[in-house]
Amino acid sequence: MTIDGLLALHTYRDGPPARMPLVLLHGFPLDHRMWDDVVHLLPGERTVVAPDLPGLGSSPSGEDVAGALGAPSEPSLDVAADAVAATLRAAGIERAAIAGLSMGGYVAMALVERHRDLVAGLGLLDTKSTADDDAARANRLRIADTVVAEGEVAAVLGMRRALLGETNRVARPDLVDRLEQWIRSQGPVGVAWSQRAMAARPDRTSVLARFTGPALVLVGAEDDVTPPSAARHLAQALPAAEVVVVPRAGHMTSIEEPEPVAAALDRLALRADGS
Repeated sequence: MTIDGLLALHTYRDGPPARMPLVLLHGFPLDHRMWDDVVHLLPGERTVVAPDLPGLGSSPSGEDVAGALGAPSEPSLDVAADAVAATLRAAGIERAAIAGLSMGGYVAMALVERHRDLVAGLGLLDTKSTADDDAARANRLRIADTVVAEGEVAAVLGMRRALLGETNRVARPDLVDRLEQWIRSQGPVGVAWSQRAMAARPDRTSVLARFTGPALVLVGAEDDVTPPSAARHLAQALPAAEVVVVPRAGHMTSIEEPEPVAAALDRLALRADGS
């Protein structure tokens, strides 16, 4: 469903008002389904929701979302963050524990900067606070141009293997197939918009230093995309972070090892309940 013409919001579970909701932000080039395994392992009763970010899953295009917000048309994770905030508030969620993996982490950090009152707890999974260097930025823009020109997402299909750790690339071919299915279901315009938005993101390390609420930094021990060194950088910036390193997992910890991810997110939400 769409709320107020903004993002599709998938509600996994409705919980009592006394419990802090948990909001899960997905990575690139995927949608909310990457959280399915984790949510099924979360204990207790609390609202758990996951939006599809602009142009991905069932959400409107980034350009349409920006237009609905009255924002500039250039791809930006600020637009994604503002859309998440508006969608949550339209659903009656004024405060939540918010966790994002990879691109979802970038959006979560933008929420801390732009909608601090909404973020009761912050989970950063397999992500980083620094901006892209020139080479990474140029590569994103090249891929964005390619998927639009070709009208298909073949240019990002290689990620179905690169997102997994070495252990699971060999031992879990079913995960490769699952990622391929999810990637193929995305539209090239949405993939391009997301790449351009990520290429334009700023360094938000200083934003984290000002966040004093409960925080989680989680990373796969075999993550080659945003390695444990990037997680250490996040943890050093955050005043109150729990750090979790997940063995035998790469960048997609939510599907590679959902049990420790679910346990860590539950601890974050419990800490946010008391914040």
